[in-house]
Amino acid sequence: MAVLYFARMTRAAQLQLLSLYENIELVERVLSEMCHSEQIAEETCYWVGMAVREALANAIKHGNKLNPDKRVFVEVRLDPQQELEVVIEDEGDGFNPEAVADPTDPSNLLRSSGRGVFYMRQFMDEVHFSPAEQGGTRLRLRKSLTTRRSE
Repeated sequence: MAVLYFARMTRAAQLQLLSLYENIELVERVLSEMCHSEQIAEETCYWVGMAVREALANAIKHGNKLNPDKRVFVEVRLDPQQELEVVIEDEGDGFNPEAVADPTDPSNLLRSSGRGVFYMRQFMDEVHFSPAEQGGTRLRLRKSLTTRRSE
């Protein structure tokens, strides 16, 4: 007698977007659909979505400087038993995350910038910036998936 076992496979999506804010919603829909199809906890989906929204807004505004001819590359990988990973690359001039002022410092509380990176670090298990191969910045966001949504 043979027993077949099919483990859940890693799901992946790759997108190339123009640097327009309205494209953030497209990525959010793809991410949401992937999370819901694998029954990832609703709260986890929400916080990952917030981090991705911040990352995309930064790539569009600061990385590509709102140039609609420049693209943002997004890859979402979901291993339902392990982790959710989102990689975002822009075509900008590069980024040094150490140069971002700490938004929790009292002297920075009224500044309008610097919170996006802070939020990403609060919502995700891993946030890693590196130079992209073609220039610009590559951002890797990772979230461990140990909590499942109850039906």
